[in-house]
Amino acid sequence: MKNFSYTVKDKYGIHARPAGMLVKLAKEYKSEIEIERDGATVNATKLMALMGMNVKCGETVNVTINGEDEEAAAIAVEKFFADNL
Repeated sequence: MKNFSYTVKDKYGIHARPAGMLVKLAKEYKSEIEIERDGATVNATKLMALMGMNVKCGETVNVTINGEDEEAAAIAVEKFFADNL
């Protein structure tokens, strides 16, 4: 299991475009990727659930990745957050 926290820097938070890109990326891996904020956890492959979290700029999310390709998934997802959010 891999975990990391990330504070969103995008002034619009996790909005439609990056959320869609994140869902597409998450679906490339066999591992389960979950995003948690304030006790609410969603699967990163579910666009509406991800957008429903309403993550704003300056808020911190916790990402948990668990599965057979978790190492590669963690690297890719962490890079995605740094590059896009």
